[in-house]
Amino acid sequence: MLVDDILNITGDDLLSKINLTPDDKLLLVACPPCQGFSTIGTNDTNDARNQLIFEYLRLIKEINPDFLLMENVSGIAREKNKIIFHKFLEGIKEDYHFSYGILNAADFGVPQLRKRLVLHGVKKSIVFENFRISLPEQTHSKSGIGDLKKWVNADIIMDLPQIVDGEEYIGNGIYNHIANKLSDINIERIQYIRNGGGSRSCLPEYLRLKCHAGNNGHGDVYGILDISKPSITMTGGCMSYSKGRFGHPTQDRALSAREAARLQSFDDDYVFIGNRAQLARQIGNAVPVKLAEASGKYFQKILNEVYSNERDYKNIR
Repeated sequence: MLVDDILNITGDDLLSKINLTPDDKLLLVACPPCQGFSTIGTNDTNDARNQLIFEYLRLIKEINPDFLLMENVSGIAREKNKIIFHKFLEGIKEDYHFSYGILNAADFGVPQLRKRLVLHGVKKSIVFENFRISLPEQTHSKSGIGDLKKWVNADIIMDLPQIVDGEEYIGNGIYNHIANKLSDINIERIQYIRNGGGSRSCLPEYLRLKCHAGNNGHGDVYGILDISKPSITMTGGCMSYSKGRFGHPTQDRALSAREAARLQSFDDDYVFIGNRAQLARQIGNAVPVKLAEASGKYFQKILNEVYSNERDYKNIR
């Protein structure tokens, strides 16, 4: 782990940490900050965070990896942001075959509706001339037609031990099952909303926030999680009742860190370190595990198909 600003990290810094051998195949993964590209972001091409995608490009040039994988919000390819994204693509097209598209994490077994742009790249010099790169094939769908399984719903959190707001459960190999404390008025709100359909639109005048008066935007805030379908997108505020539809379906509290992690498809034995805010940020900002796994399996498939003979791989490298 190198804990530093990416502006200070060189390709040599990274290579010196991984002991790469001549026979290794290198995948360089990046998740540039997405806030400036999101639908609620500034969409400012001069936003310093938006320029960090070019630090990934710099590291690609310095390291010359065999494979590329990048994830970002779908908004990076929107009209307002495509100048930046296409400039990045121009920087890799000479040396890499690439493919990108918008994937829904739910289509890969993640119990969450989360659309993200995923880019795959493979170095032209190590594959055949007519090689075509693609994205991973989905394994799930809403209805589960054919060979596809049905989407995984958010009810996968319901077997975790019951806790109250502000409590942490410790025991039985369960980690990070900890919830934020709620104010008395928010407990009253969550009870009223749960009985009124799950959305804050049912709140009576005395329970409404002044900022919500006449404002129908951000309708998910103060909402209750619907466990009959995949969850909404987990964010860095996934443990805060006021920042999304993160209210527990039956208990008067927001989601615990472990529940949010499950909705991001983390295994229960994956332990997060930090205070509550740090836990939420780590979990919400992560690429859903099963979505990342789908890309990993795709690159393994390339190796198995194209480089089934290790001697051939060494020769064309």
